[in-house]
Amino acid sequence: MSLLTLAGVTKEYQNGDEVVQVLKGLDLAIQPGELVALVGPSGSGKSTLLQIVGLLDNPTGGSIWLDGEDCTSMNDKQRTMLRREALGFVYQFHHLLPEFTAFENVVLPQALTSISDADAADRAEELLSKLGLEHRMDHRPAKLSGGERQRVAIARALANHPKLLLADEPTGNLDPDTAEEAFQEFLRLSREEGLSALVATHNLELAERMDRVVSLKGGVLVEGGQD
Repeated sequence: MSLLTLAGVTKEYQNGDEVVQVLKGLDLAIQPGELVALVGPSGSGKSTLLQIVGLLDNPTGGSIWLDGEDCTSMNDKQRTMLRREALGFVYQFHHLLPEFTAFENVVLPQALTSISDADAADRAEELLSKLGLEHRMDHRPAKLSGGERQRVAIARALANHPKLLLADEPTGNLDPDTAEEAFQEFLRLSREEGLSALVATHNLELAERMDRVVSLKGGVLVEGGQD
């Protein structure tokens, strides 16, 4: 069974008297443990698609199945619970809480679950150590480099053992060398944790190192990279 299935997903916006079609009947299936890159020109709807898959926005039409559950008719509380249990998010900008340390930024999302404080601390230490940040755990984001901040953001996204990781240009705000390092860590940890992932990126070299590439152009999703 696919971990994520989109069937005929559409998204429309009203712009005055005009209806703008952003997504036009998308079909997509992601298998457990599969890492999929999402490419396409700016404005093609990649972020919109990630928002819909992340249960942060509703499609205009079509259906979404995540982890065996039909999300289409869920209410807000049900969507929030499923999002908390099954999804992890990494953004172009790290969005770390500046007043908290790296360690605290990874512990905090776990407070929304039933995990004990001790287990949450162990999980944060485990992830940050795997990402080479064992000596930076007590530093606040302002004292970390851009690459370090993004690695903390990856650890935070993984903290609650998600099944599907969603990433929107996760290396887009980094220089090439730092982006390469962060992306390697992203791939390594995703595979170690057995995650599926849908990653929007403009970097075709990075995209081609994932299991599969899909392209979004003109509101239509097709297999393979951009022409």
